Amino acid sequence: MKCPRCQGSLEELSLGDVSTVACPHCGFADVPVDHIREEDEPESWRDAFNRFYEDTTPREDATEH
Repeated sequence: MKCPRCQGSLEELSLGDVSTVACPHCGFADVPVDHIREEDEPESWRDAFNRFYEDTTPREDATEH
């Protein structure tokens, strides 16, 4: 089988029950991808700083007095 990008020979790659083909010459890989990135809402600077301080501030143990 020939590579659709460079017409070089393709190699079959397998892992378990899944296999695909790849071209060692140009790096083509017949792997389906989704180019639409699903993002959550951007984090505000305030939320980022609050998350940072919550993660780095020592917490008092509720059982100690």
